[in-house]
Amino acid sequence: MRTILLCCLLIFTVGNTSAQVTYPVNGSYDKRTGLYAFTNVNIVISADQTISNGTLLIKDQKIEAAGKSLNIPKGYVTIDLKGKFIYPSFIDAYTSYGLPASPNLRGAGFGRTQVFTTTKTGAYAWNEAIRPEISVNSLFSVDTKKAEDYKKIGFGTVQSASRDGISRGTSIIATLNSGPASGVILKDQAAAHYSFNKGSSANSYPGSLMGSIALLRQTYLDAAWYKNQKEEYNISLDEFNKSQGLAQIFEVNDVLSVLRADKIGDEFGKQYIFKTDGKEYQRIAEIKATRGSFIIPLSFPKPYEIEDPADARNISYSQLKDWELAPANPSVLEKAGVKFALTAFGLESTPRDFWTNIRTAIDHGLSEKQALRSLTEVPASMLGVSDLVGSLDKGKLANFIITSDSIFKKDNIIYENWVQGSQYIVSKMDITDLRGTYTLNIDGIPSLILKIGGTPGSYDLNAERTGTDSVKVKGAINRTGDLLSMTFDLKKNPAGAVRLNGYISSASPVMFRGEAVFADGTSGKWSASLKESFKEPAKKEIPKPVIASGPVTYPFTAFGYTKAPESEAVLFKNATVWTNEKDGKLSNTDVLIEGGKIKAIGKSLSAGSARVIDASGKHLTPGIIDEHSHIAASGGINEGAQSVSSEVRIADVINSEDINIYRQLAGGVTTSHILHGSANSIGGQTQLIKLRWGKNPEELKFAGSDGFIKFALGENVKQSNFQIPGGNLRFPQSRMGVEQVFVDAFTRAKEYKAARAVKGNTVKRDLELDALVEILENKRFITCHSYVQSEINMMMHVADSMGFKINTFTHILEGYKVADGMAKRGIAASTFSDWWAYKNEVAEAIPYNGKILSDVGVLTGFNSDDAEMARRLNQEAAKAITYGGMTEEDALKLVTLNPAKMLHIDQKVGSVKVGKDADLVLWSDNPLSIYARAEKTFVDGIAYWDLEADAQKQKLLKAEQGRIIQKMINAKSAGAATARPVQQRQGLYECETMENLDVSALNQ
Repeated sequence: MRTILLCCLLIFTVGNTSAQVTYPVNGSYDKRTGLYAFTNVNIVISADQTISNGTLLIKDQKIEAAGKSLNIPKGYVTIDLKGKFIYPSFIDAYTSYGLPASPNLRGAGFGRTQVFTTTKTGAYAWNEAIRPEISVNSLFSVDTKKAEDYKKIGFGTVQSASRDGISRGTSIIATLNSGPASGVILKDQAAAHYSFNKGSSANSYPGSLMGSIALLRQTYLDAAWYKNQKEEYNISLDEFNKSQGLAQIFEVNDVLSVLRADKIGDEFGKQYIFKTDGKEYQRIAEIKATRGSFIIPLSFPKPYEIEDPADARNISYSQLKDWELAPANPSVLEKAGVKFALTAFGLESTPRDFWTNIRTAIDHGLSEKQALRSLTEVPASMLGVSDLVGSLDKGKLANFIITSDSIFKKDNIIYENWVQGSQYIVSKMDITDLRGTYTLNIDGIPSLILKIGGTPGSYDLNAERTGTDSVKVKGAINRTGDLLSMTFDLKKNPAGAVRLNGYISSASPVMFRGEAVFADGTSGKWSASLKESFKEPAKKEIPKPVIASGPVTYPFTAFGYTKAPESEAVLFKNATVWTNEKDGKLSNTDVLIEGGKIKAIGKSLSAGSARVIDASGKHLTPGIIDEHSHIAASGGINEGAQSVSSEVRIADVINSEDINIYRQLAGGVTTSHILHGSANSIGGQTQLIKLRWGKNPEELKFAGSDGFIKFALGENVKQSNFQIPGGNLRFPQSRMGVEQVFVDAFTRAKEYKAARAVKGNTVKRDLELDALVEILENKRFITCHSYVQSEINMMMHVADSMGFKINTFTHILEGYKVADGMAKRGIAASTFSDWWAYKNEVAEAIPYNGKILSDVGVLTGFNSDDAEMARRLNQEAAKAITYGGMTEEDALKLVTLNPAKMLHIDQKVGSVKVGKDADLVLWSDNPLSIYARAEKTFVDGIAYWDLEADAQKQKLLKAEQGRIIQKMINAKSAGAATARPVQQRQGLYECETMENLDVSALNQ
């Protein structure tokens, strides 16, 4: 009865501590201050401070004191915790707790009904993905059921944020207490939130990852301009500016996007906190270099069901490795000294998976101290509420959990979670452990012994009678709170089942008492007295070894390196050297490379300390340069929702993990020009890369190269073959309209340039027009998708009239008809060897096009525009010998020196010349032969491709796959939940593939 009264007092008093002074009371007003003293308890103040056998005093939602031998003031309810533990309640730094259900977060996207500006009513941003005006404090409501799910696993405080849009508005910090929202919100403007996901926006733009990045970049510029202008009132830009003083949190869904977001932060002076997908281990050096803080999930991949070899083929090497390595991600971050918080966000079942996964992370090397910090102090610090929560220091909120043992022990029980001084019971704490040996007294049955064993919650029962009529039998026991029922059969004296029901008594030594019912229907009284308490057998604590995993590879895919290759001095002896210089082909010639450069060319060169490669009978050429490629880009290659998208940059979405880099190295490619697609008249800015396999995206970029941009003409631009529902169609819809787009764009660019040149101007910076001004100033160069004579002539005339130059016509399959005009203007041609008849625009294409263009004096090259074709550009070049009789040396220049000249990098690459970059390919045969294989491909003097090394890699890859698959099978056998294999398909882009990946799908 005393226990029941105490619980009632606690519940009644606690319920009143959350009453709000601004809310009326229907009835008698009764507010009582919560005064509690928890004694004989191990108080974990923080990860670095524990008070053994101490006392914690709570007064009216706050911690009054914690220490040893504290005097308990009069009026405090004293609760003896008998050696249990108290920890700070956890803080989840990333939730949508208390918010309405999310809308459709896939947006309109490219290829659906086209929507060009906002559909919202009011003075908001032109694009619905920019939503800084969303304030969670006006949307939040207490969700009692969801709060209970969090409290059961130890959480007391959460950040609640909207996940809709690119600029997502501001979040709140709230406790998980019950009562009105006004009583639980600790911080009503906690952080500003961002992502690359356009969310529920109805606007077609952005339709790609690079479009999302460009839109956010432009928003920062617009907001800076807005501060000092008087031309318009814009709610979104106003709220965007107001939120810049808050913590800035950026949600990304892959490790490379962390680096993309960090670049934006660096550009605008922002240090983001990154909410990630938990893959930081894949690029930990780059992650550390961001100097950012991280919120990482505790959701880990499940083992796949891959006993069937056919299923196993659907799982990529990177998926296998991620399953094995992802649980070590928190440990990797800890060892790297990166600040991070842990979140339950993304768990399939929060109550079921949270503790399983955090112990998994500990088994993979995460320290218990860091785990506690990342659930308490770190998120409190990140979110600016360290003065309120995160530890059990005096004056902070009474947010704490009571546990049976050290919190990360497997058998630990969370008994209670107190939030703002309000008690939430998770497991009944005062349930006595019933295990032990008892003397059982039943009317009419002498000398009985009961033995209760097992574990609390899953007891087992043995009954025995001593003396001449001895017997030992097993029985059944069931406990519900303080009520008990037991059954056993002694076989005789009496025969049949003896059924006992009763309750736990507090009158020692009698522990149980109640009524017994026998098989003959008679009944009697019974009681049981404790004879001997249960004693846990002594357990020697054996530290669990950290679970071992395989190494991380760079890049994180098949054929990656565990140790990157390094530049070395190499001497190629007795090769046939295709110099692409006036010396032509040199027989039995040596080439020395050192420090990433070509150092010497000649006969009988001294090797010195260089590694010698016998190239007798082999051919050494410059690396192949692909002037028109679409590999190594993430999140869509077209930003086609607008006619002009010169603000988007392929540089923002370089994907260093693309296996096509490695495959094309195997075909002798060393440099690739990554282009925007051909969905719009003025597309995005391009990026030149070197195929430095294993390096990060920034390290792939060709340093010091000129900027280029993609233009396009024809069917793709005017959407000839698109089927777009609804009445809104993007301009242009005709070839005449395409011309007008160019005239209009450059007219605006000239006006913008002139206006910006005026001293003291207040013209808003426009990234779209900035790129066009660069073209007018010969700082950015055009490569234009083109096919038919009429449009090519139109484009040249527009360029002449508007005062800009065209660097290159790409595809240019009717170039043979306009070669004289191109030569006159110094326009280069990047064409195909023999493509024709794949659509109407190429009906008059001929395979002699390249030869005719070259003969007229047009700088001509062959490109791939295709991930597979790039692997055999040497053979594409050879076709110019068949169609037109080009010399071998001129044919090879079509894919080496000529594209280098087009891209303005011929001073560095494209020929074998002393002082140039050591970008070389050693071929087994004449490089124009279908039998030639690239045995070694060097970029900057580093052998990123080696035929012999590849054979060894393939063996190791098979062994590693087999090892991890066996590990998965063992995990499944041990009872781990599994997932069905889902094949990951990589999108391969080319100009004629008008697929444009909606970036909203990237974060689902």
